[in-house]
Amino acid sequence: MINVFDKLALVQALVLDVDGVFTDNNILVTDQGEFFRTMNVRDGYAIRRALAAGLKIGIITGGKSIGIIKRMNMLGIVDIHLGIEDKLSVFKSLLEKWNIAVEHSVYMGDDLPDIDCMKIAGLAACPRDSVPEILEICEYISTLDGGKGCIRQLIEQILQAQDKW
Repeated sequence: MINVFDKLALVQALVLDVDGVFTDNNILVTDQGEFFRTMNVRDGYAIRRALAAGLKIGIITGGKSIGIIKRMNMLGIVDIHLGIEDKLSVFKSLLEKWNIAVEHSVYMGDDLPDIDCMKIAGLAACPRDSVPEILEICEYISTLDGGKGCIRQLIEQILQAQDKW
């Protein structure tokens, strides 16, 4: 049985949900109906480091905000999929596009729409404040909540396992 540290050393692709992973599950809604999310800057720094180290990074979210696209593009992420209900088919197509075997992937999610992807990923990861069903199936549970640096923590550990941090 391969342990989590060994799996981190094999990671070539990281696919992330947005709400509850990049964010803290809170959405501010204005009187005009606009949604505002907050994201952790340290997560962003780690994303840039991971991309520079050669990791493929994709976003699959049920959210539909143009702000998500702008933030991810600013970080260098180009594979961004919004308004997705069937995350599993998008996850598989990303890995196929990148020519990366599923066992070399990490999927980080926090809620039930992520569970199918997490069941097939090489490593299922989540923030510590994820729903119980996700916590139950994850091999990697961050010591941090969503939106509070959990992505940075995961990326640091991946890159450290690969001597790239």
